[in-house]
Amino acid sequence: MSRIGKKPITIPSGVTVSFDNEFVKVTGPLGFLEAKLRPEIGHSIEDNILTFVVAKETKESSAFFGLVRSLVNNMVEGVTKGFEKKLELEGVGYRVIPEGASDLKFTLGFSHPVIIKAPQGIKFETEGNTKFTIRGIDKCLVGQIASDIRKLRKPEPYKGKGIRYAGEVVRRKAGKSAGKGK
Repeated sequence: MSRIGKKPITIPSGVTVSFDNEFVKVTGPLGFLEAKLRPEIGHSIEDNILTFVVAKETKESSAFFGLVRSLVNNMVEGVTKGFEKKLELEGVGYRVIPEGASDLKFTLGFSHPVIIKAPQGIKFETEGNTKFTIRGIDKCLVGQIASDIRKLRKPEPYKGKGIRYAGEVVRRKAGKSAGKGK
């Protein structure tokens, strides 16, 4: 059995969790999230504490047990606090500029600027012209958008140029000159 799946989820005040057939709906002060659940996993709510149980024993049921609990916990956390990813640009001429109300315009050394449109539920904030933050209530969507933006210019190991997560350490390699000198 999954140790994560056994942990109860405390539902904070102001958050409602409702189950409708195979769907779970979580509403809170920051918004509304909905997800489809697995039929192998059952649930119960008592005194604002949500617990999950394995309803039907299958090969994958223990894996889905922990997964469902984590997804619902992230939904509850998202509608109360929200999630954010901070990214920064490193390199000469690399910059990010807010474009309109909710888009970002990147100058990354291509022959053209790259414009990223914010999907529903995502907000971009820039700090200067080399740092920006992605905010939203859906943890999966925030992480996916951050990953897609990072893929535009991954940090390269020789000069360290590219888009990286804040605090990410890029292992640097020695260039061609490292083998010379004999």
